[in-house]
Amino acid sequence: MATDPRRRRKIVTFVIAGVIAQTAIILLFVLLVMRIRNPKVRLSSITVENLKLNTSSMSPSFGMQLHAQVAVKNTNFGHFKFDNTTATISYQGVAVGSADILKAKAKARSTKKMNVTVSVSSKKFSSVTQLRSDVNSGILTLNGHAKLSGKIVLFKVFKKKKSAEMNCTMDVDTKAKEIKNLKCK
Repeated sequence: MATDPRRRRKIVTFVIAGVIAQTAIILLFVLLVMRIRNPKVRLSSITVENLKLNTSSMSPSFGMQLHAQVAVKNTNFGHFKFDNTTATISYQGVAVGSADILKAKAKARSTKKMNVTVSVSSKKFSSVTQLRSDVNSGILTLNGHAKLSGKIVLFKVFKKKKSAEMNCTMDVDTKAKEIKNLKCK
């Protein structure tokens, strides 16, 4: 059976074009879908309750409960399973409160929101002069830190260890009993 050389060239051209198209689709899939990024964790809203201030010149102190919403944003095409961790609230670099963040799963391309309550107390803080001036000014600057470690799972086949870290700064207005200037990185 003799075939026409033009027809043979046409078939070879279509086969080569198909292979090139399939390679381009696979390359696009690998570059866009399979690229695994670190999830982001942020404090989205915080309320202050039971604020207690001691403005005495000898032993100034503060205590309060912070009710915070922690948001884990997962922009990957696979879910992010993270382990138990601790969120720490600090004042002038000294830890003044902590709360547990329980292990959970942030679904693919979604945000997982969790509520956390932190009891904050300045009992561990020793620098009386800085604390006295901040309590008297009515603004306490607190920092929040948490690191979520876990795995991104793509298509129940690919697993990659990733972590999300939160560093937030906030000002507690002791007169209005609210959070101002919440900034997260």
